[in-house]
Amino acid sequence: MKVSRLSAHFLRTKNFFHVSAIFVFAILCVLTFIYSNQSVRNSTTQTLKFIPSAYERPLSQRAKIENGNTSHIFVNSRNINSNVRNNQYEGEEEDYPTKKDYRQEIKKVLQETREDIQEELFGYHYPPGISAEKLIPEKGGKPLQSVIITTWRSGSTFLGDVLQSVPATMYHYEPLLDFDILQIRGAPIAGVALKRLKKLLTCNYTGLEEDYLSYGQEHTWLLEHNFRLWNKCTVRPYLCWEPQFLSPFCKLFPFQIMKVVRVRLSLVEELLEDNNLNVRILLMVRDPRGTMQSRRHREWCPGHPDCWDPLRLCADLVADYSAALRLSAKYPKRFKAIRYEDLSLEPYKMVEELFNFFGLYLHPKVVEFLDTHTKNNIGGVSSTYRDSKSAPFHWRTDLDHSQVKSIQKVCKPAMHLWGYVLAHNQTHQRVFNPILPSFQLV
Repeated sequence: MKVSRLSAHFLRTKNFFHVSAIFVFAILCVLTFIYSNQSVRNSTTQTLKFIPSAYERPLSQRAKIENGNTSHIFVNSRNINSNVRNNQYEGEEEDYPTKKDYRQEIKKVLQETREDIQEELFGYHYPPGISAEKLIPEKGGKPLQSVIITTWRSGSTFLGDVLQSVPATMYHYEPLLDFDILQIRGAPIAGVALKRLKKLLTCNYTGLEEDYLSYGQEHTWLLEHNFRLWNKCTVRPYLCWEPQFLSPFCKLFPFQIMKVVRVRLSLVEELLEDNNLNVRILLMVRDPRGTMQSRRHREWCPGHPDCWDPLRLCADLVADYSAALRLSAKYPKRFKAIRYEDLSLEPYKMVEELFNFFGLYLHPKVVEFLDTHTKNNIGGVSSTYRDSKSAPFHWRTDLDHSQVKSIQKVCKPAMHLWGYVLAHNQTHQRVFNPILPSFQLV
């Protein structure tokens, strides 16, 4: 009996220690969790000062951050902690002005840009009767506005960079990027799209905060292609998405370019009719076989009918041809159509012709760009460093003849209108010249 009572007492004591141990362990877990959360919050607050998310910095700097190099950073002013932005933390590596300081900062950047533009324009040859004052919006002038209308993978990135090599140029790169992978052919989207284009061409960024500028903060290539603006953004990122900075900045430039890949030609006649603009429009088309081959290398294209379906592409080519005939008759000095293949085969001749059309001076910087970008293939599928004479014709070897036949089957009318020759078989496809020479709208 005594042994039994001792055994029972031992078991009760053992259970008590087990329960106590579990209780202590639970308390330690709770304390550890609270401490960890506080540490994370503190760490996040400190990190926000100089390690923003990947989309808040230029593409060229993301690799540096990922590799541990944080000596060059880009901070998006809208997403940064407000305390950091108002300089309430000690030991910051950057000084971010408060909103009341923005006006002085903007004045400073604008004056820097005026000096940059004046330096760039030294020795520039203006058309007869034209001066910088007559072209700069800030001084009451109307800039020369060159608008490229095309579609995805048709050579417009190369041509946009050619035009941007003109001194003192403001580049509106694909201003409808946030509309996703679709073609705008009419109402109701057309009205919204054209309003956007007009606002940018008149340097009015007010009202674009919730769509265009908001999208750009997560897709910074929207502004990266405009290197004159982006150079300022990387130094003062807190201004980069603010209309009160972008509008006066844009008005400093005598030349504007815009490339649009989501609006069909018939709709942009509205830009030519607008007396507030000084627009000249270029339609650039490409052989649909080359366009479709190039789109195969872009991950964003499959699954989107406006990009992936050759029938839609060629229906747009036919519609654009009809619109081009009308606009060339109505606006012979302000509208022009070319084929990408002609530009690629004779880049110097075609660029000189295009600059005469746009009213631009063939500046030595433009020639330098052509010298360095048309001889060799360098970079990936979006690079503008290309052997220009071979770039348009990769489809002849990259596509099987069965693929080419399926494109030609739905594109024959469009190819006939724009002067593209059918491939008869695999052997013929490899060696033939797919374009008719000396194309003209008729």
